[in-house]
Amino acid sequence: MEQQTEVSQKANSNDKGTKRILIYAILLAVLIVVGLLAIFTFSNNSATTKTEISYDNIQVPQSVLLKLNTPNSLNNQIGIGTASYSGLIPIKNTTILMLNGKPEILYLGADYCPYCAAMRWAFVIALSRFGNFSNLHYMTSSASDYSPSTPTFTFYNSTYTSNYISFVGVEQTTNQPSGNSYKPLQTPTPAEEALQSQYDGQGSIPFILFANTSALIGATYDPLTVLDTLNWSTVISDIYNSSTIQSQSIIGSANLITTKICEADNNTPSNVCSQQYVKNIERLS
Repeated sequence: MEQQTEVSQKANSNDKGTKRILIYAILLAVLIVVGLLAIFTFSNNSATTKTEISYDNIQVPQSVLLKLNTPNSLNNQIGIGTASYSGLIPIKNTTILMLNGKPEILYLGADYCPYCAAMRWAFVIALSRFGNFSNLHYMTSSASDYSPSTPTFTFYNSTYTSNYISFVGVEQTTNQPSGNSYKPLQTPTPAEEALQSQYDGQGSIPFILFANTSALIGATYDPLTVLDTLNWSTVISDIYNSSTIQSQSIIGSANLITTKICEADNNTPSNVCSQQYVKNIERLS
């Protein structure tokens, strides 16, 4: 009997040991699955970010540029939308700033700048109503600044042609950190710096000068509110839906810029400058 009891105790002990091993194996398997899921999720998130940032300096296809020339039906529906014109400075009794026989529209900004990133959307849309871009490139704002990695464009190395206006775009730095600032890219001419200083002693960017008839300092909407977490295709899709904040902010801003260009170039072309939204914004601003 004692021998049989000892055998039974050993059997029970073996069963408990087997159960412990089985429990440990299950726990280990669960931990491995959780770990793999975490790695998979992190990799997907990282891939999304890297995919977006990898668009930097890639040329914008013609098909996308065509979409950025929004129809007048939508432009008139939006009007000024939710765009702020608090940074608008009217300039009176001055000589029109000309370049190559046409009113000069001057933009001073930088690739890192999230507010410049916001305004480039509106600026590209507005300028597309007066002419055409070639070699426009995708860009994101600084990954470590306010509204990090905002999807946008860069005017660096782009070309703009128009029968009505001349456009000068100056991107002063890249979006890549260098010491306490960012890597230099383009330097404004002394004349351009003087114009900015004349109307904005703080040297704020973005700075837009409409042929010396008016200036716009800063952004007309918040990039974090309007563009955060979005990519280019989503933004373009959203601007065609008049109920979205993207449409109200971006097209509203483009309409404001368009109105100021019309004032600078003697309201040409008429198919742009005779639109109702131009007339309405002229009364507001």
